[in-house]
Amino acid sequence: MIPLGDASRRLRSIPIVTILIIAANILVFLEELRAGERFITRWAVVPAQVAAGHNLITVITAMFLHAGIVHLVGNMVFLLAFGPQLEDVMGAIPYAVFYLLGGLAATAAQVAVDPHLSIPSLGASGAIAAVMGGFLITFPEDRIRTLIVIVIFINVAFIPAIVLIGIWFLIQLFNAFGALTELQTGGVAYMAHVGGFIFGLIAARFFESARLRVLKGLAR
Repeated sequence: MIPLGDASRRLRSIPIVTILIIAANILVFLEELRAGERFITRWAVVPAQVAAGHNLITVITAMFLHAGIVHLVGNMVFLLAFGPQLEDVMGAIPYAVFYLLGGLAATAAQVAVDPHLSIPSLGASGAIAAVMGGFLITFPEDRIRTLIVIVIFINVAFIPAIVLIGIWFLIQLFNAFGALTELQTGGVAYMAHVGGFIFGLIAARFFESARLRVLKGLAR
């Protein structure tokens, strides 16, 4: 299932921060292609190094690195599907802070479960998981235009956010607990997804604009 966007509401403003984040990820990926493996090794986050207090800048830089074009496109599709609406209700600056903090929370979760891991970790998935968690707590009943691909069968469906994102999170949670029981030699950092998502669920309300809180009856 590939989310294409929120079909339940229109944006009140241009999602400039989401656009800038996507542009930054693309530009960094182009630099990866130019500079090669050395660039990725230098700026990806290594849990063992971070746990030891070294190369702490990588907890930020790793959010903008990707392992390949499929990794990049997949992440940006999910960000574009959920980010603009969240930015619309938070405002540009709070949304930018929320995104970065979500990425940090995701990395912290990954480091916490395996502080001795020496394999580099990279990607925007943790921060985007925070965006998805924030979207779910803010707009649980919104219908998400979703592309469903099953072998040669392709269809577009409108799936409630609580169902689509809920299924996604359960998959991440299942894989994260599965990974904890196996020797890790690489692959997807599922615990980062879980950590980012939980951060989004908890923190999103603190970043909502006053206008949205009034509309939802959370403030007077």
